Amino acid sequence: MPDGSSGSRPRPRGRGTALNPSGRFESLRLSPDPEFDPAELPSPRTQFFTDSASSLITYNDSPDVGFEASLNLYRGCEHGCAYCFARPFHEYLGQSAGLDFETKIFVKTAAPALLRAELSHRSWKPQTVVMSGVTDCYQPAERAFKLTRRCLEAFAEFRNPVSIITKNGLVTRDLPVLSEMAKWNGARVLVSVTTLQSELTQRMEPRASTPDFRLRAIRELSAAGIPVGVMVAPVIPGLTDVEMPSILEAAREAGAVWAGYVLLRLPHGVKEIFLAWLDEHEPSKKARILDRLRSCRGGRLYDPRFGVRGTGTGEWADQLGNLFRIMSKKLGFCDELTPLSASHFRVPGRPQQLELLPEG
Repeated sequence: MPDGSSGSRPRPRGRGTALNPSGRFESLRLSPDPEFDPAELPSPRTQFFTDSASSLITYNDSPDVGFEASLNLYRGCEHGCAYCFARPFHEYLGQSAGLDFETKIFVKTAAPALLRAELSHRSWKPQTVVMSGVTDCYQPAERAFKLTRRCLEAFAEFRNPVSIITKNGLVTRDLPVLSEMAKWNGARVLVSVTTLQSELTQRMEPRASTPDFRLRAIRELSAAGIPVGVMVAPVIPGLTDVEMPSILEAAREAGAVWAGYVLLRLPHGVKEIFLAWLDEHEPSKKARILDRLRSCRGGRLYDPRFGVRGTGTGEWADQLGNLFRIMSKKLGFCDELTPLSASHFRVPGRPQQLELLPEG
């Protein structure tokens, strides 16, 4: 479809999209019958598949990301966020970035064992590992599989620091482990808040926690002594950008000590899905949202260049950045994340080097 246009169809209840386009690596393309009404079908149930990955920790050298090591326990995400930049990763699995991404979840069931093996390896360099760099480690599947909890227990056992990014209040389930790790500066949590409007959240992020639950998670994490920050992400120009000050204020009041933001990104198939969401939910604002986004992306809807893909360029992007910096300073947020400590790392069962004791 041409830039800025999309088809539209009713989405299944509780899902972020009704679209299920063929992946960009597939040779076959399926075209739905124009007479077919997808609303006649029941909402598809979530399917879970075993991901037989042989390794867990991945590395990146992107200057935009801010970390090197990360792990992802689930491929696909049931949160169903219409704007999710991770959707195109599903195409590498022969699946669609659309409905498949939300309903076909690949689960790394061997993750805790793989993690222990990698942390035990002589080549492992103790460092902060981020959960998750792509899909949310506390998405609904985590309630059943508990892989995040078991991996946290492994990190705690090895005294290896971990940083968590999530938009799900389920993170508070693991307060006991996280608070113990925080005592040796081994854990922090960043909570993503897109909007404070519950009704908009239910339409745009159908199976993610509501704003109240995310703020409550920040409050409980902070009270437990766990360093917690807020990510205003993504900022959708013309829709949620006006909420940046109120989100920062609410998060700071709840106990967040650091803040960041990311401008909406629409790589590959995400564009088609998000445009269809605008057609269904915000048709009167669509033109303004896209015009403003183009003004930040050099006339396009997405600019993949390092250094600007998360913040944009141009007058409006500069104004957004200035607003963020002014509000962050006013509210007393830290300028930078305090580094976590890897100095306590140990391999259980392996003899540790003894420190020399003073004579006498």
